[in-house]
Amino acid sequence: MNFKNLFKDNSVGGLVTSIGTIIVSILLVAIIYFYIYLPNVTNHGKSIKVPDLTGLTMEEAEKKLTELSLQITINDSSYSDDAKPFTVLKQFPKADEEVKEDRSIYVSINRITPPTLPMPNLLEGSLINAEAILKSSELKRGSIIRKASPFENFVIEMYYKGLPIEVGTRINKGAVIDLVVGDGNGAADFVVGSLIGDSYKTAMIKLSGWNLHLGKVEIPDGEDTTGIVPVVYKQFPLKGDSVRVGDPINIWIAPKGYKEPEEPNQDNL
Repeated sequence: MNFKNLFKDNSVGGLVTSIGTIIVSILLVAIIYFYIYLPNVTNHGKSIKVPDLTGLTMEEAEKKLTELSLQITINDSSYSDDAKPFTVLKQFPKADEEVKEDRSIYVSINRITPPTLPMPNLLEGSLINAEAILKSSELKRGSIIRKASPFENFVIEMYYKGLPIEVGTRINKGAVIDLVVGDGNGAADFVVGSLIGDSYKTAMIKLSGWNLHLGKVEIPDGEDTTGIVPVVYKQFPLKGDSVRVGDPINIWIAPKGYKEPEEPNQDNL
C-alpha cells in the first residue's frame, strides 16, 4: 500500500479517507497477530489434563509426564509407612486439573527412612489424654493392657516392640506404642502422688486419672494470677499419704517460683 498517494488529495474528505484506511489496516494487522498468529504459537485454548501420579516411582511419573509434554519437579519429601520408598505421595496441581504444555508438576516423595522424635510422656495421665498425644506426635496406639489398679484408664507403663520404653527415647514416627492402664479394680486405699509444680490443668488430669476429685483451691493473699499459668505449690493430703478412691485433694496455687512464708518460730517469741 502506497501511503504517499493517500495524502495527494488535500481535501478534508481525502484526509478522512486516508486516516480511516490507516486505522483499518492497523486493526487488520492486530486481529491477524492476536487471533491467528499468537494462538498458534502459544497453543492458546489447548490444555492438558494432569494425570494421577500418587504411588508411582519417580521414573514412572517422569515418563508419564514427558509423554504429555509436562515437566516434573520434586518439591519436598515426607514419610508414610503406607507407601513404598521414593514413590509420589502428593502432587500439585492435583490429578485431573488442566494445565498448559511444559507446565511443571510439583511432587512430594516418600522418604526411605522415617523421621524420629522423642517418646512423649504418657505416664500419670488418662488413656484419652495419651491417645491424643500419640495422634499429635504421629505415633500409633497399640494394645491396651489392663492391670490391677484403683485408677481406671490411668496410664501406668508404656511398651514399644514388647519392651518398656522411657520418656525421651528416640523413636520412629508411625511407631506402635502399647499401653498398660489401670482397670479400676485395685485396692481402695492407695498412696497419693505429687501435684507440686503442676499447672492447674495438669493437676486436674492427674486427679482424674487417680479417681480423686478437686477439693478447695487456695491462692495466697496479695498474689495475682491474672494472665499467667499458676502452679501448685502445696497440696493436702500430702504426697505419700494414704487416700481412698473418690477422696478430695485440696491444692494451693501461685505464680511459678512462689515460696510460702515461713511461720514464726514459737521459741523465739
